[in-house]
Amino acid sequence: MFEALGETRKRYEEITELLSDPAVISDQPRYRPLAREHNELTPIIQAYDQLLKVTREMDEHKLLLDDPEEDPEIKALVAQEAPALEAERERLTAELQKLLVPKDPLDHADIILEIRAGTGGDEAALFAGDLYRLYQRFAESQGWKVELLGSHHGEAGGLKEVIVGVQGQEVYRKLKFESGVHRVQRVPQTESQGRIHTSAATVAVLPEAEDVEVEINPSDLRIDVFRSSGPGGQSVNTTDSAVRITHLPTGITAQSQDEKSQHKNKSKAMKVLRARLYEKLREEQEAEATQLRRSMVGSGDRSERIRTYNFPQGRVTDHRIGLTLYKLEQILEGDIDEIVEALLAADQAEQLKQAST
Repeated sequence: MFEALGETRKRYEEITELLSDPAVISDQPRYRPLAREHNELTPIIQAYDQLLKVTREMDEHKLLLDDPEEDPEIKALVAQEAPALEAERERLTAELQKLLVPKDPLDHADIILEIRAGTGGDEAALFAGDLYRLYQRFAESQGWKVELLGSHHGEAGGLKEVIVGVQGQEVYRKLKFESGVHRVQRVPQTESQGRIHTSAATVAVLPEAEDVEVEINPSDLRIDVFRSSGPGGQSVNTTDSAVRITHLPTGITAQSQDEKSQHKNKSKAMKVLRARLYEKLREEQEAEATQLRRSMVGSGDRSERIRTYNFPQGRVTDHRIGLTLYKLEQILEGDIDEIVEALLAADQAEQLKQAST
């Protein structure tokens, strides 16, 4: 570990020097990733320096204790400090092991968040609407920006589908484990006999792709325009402003109809298409890897049931880590910090376990 930390220190000092260079400061595309890397390395270097300091102090104490000419009273005082120093060294070593777990390079990425009603008809659409509100509120609490990219309302309310872009600090890191099937158990308002129904909605969290990450040949695209429609199929706009884009080589499509401008709808549809193509590319690359890491928090597969929201009992259970919280109302208002942190901790623990085997 110390050899790796020596290389990390060299990189840290190199970046520190670069960040003081006026030419780098004025070059924002170069400056931003360096500043981000510097921020990530700072806690590692600080913990490393503390560990070196404690280790040197322990070595000095050992020399003193081994010295036959040293005053016995001083030796006794030094011996009393030994357990505290050993405990501090163990704490710093454990902290460094966690800090050195490889970071997901996409953790700082913005995302495309897709929510779709699953089994359960109208009740599933209402639940999809609840989830949309949940993530909107959570985004507000984080200071993130949410942009509606497309939606399809249910006939009895709620949402059959909603797609949004979310931009901000560490958006993908905090929401990447939300992908999967979310299940709700509650009594629908239309249920006269008070029977509990089970419905579901799927959530997909896609890191937003930059233009350089996904190259799209314009000749591979088919762009169709049509008239926007709302609940029940009625026409929303009187012009053909809605846009559907199909990537012919893969068959992947994306559409947008919420804007009155065909140009704006095309821009939003392209953003979604690029994210979906990037996700497909990532899945193919992972499938080709000799060892695909499947952590205890799940693979992120959208067909995987990850969480249940039980209204009669007021509880939310995340099945991947066995976490149950009796604060359903708060969670539906966007208070999911405890779930997010528990999932991140579980993923880190799994990575540490794999690194030690």
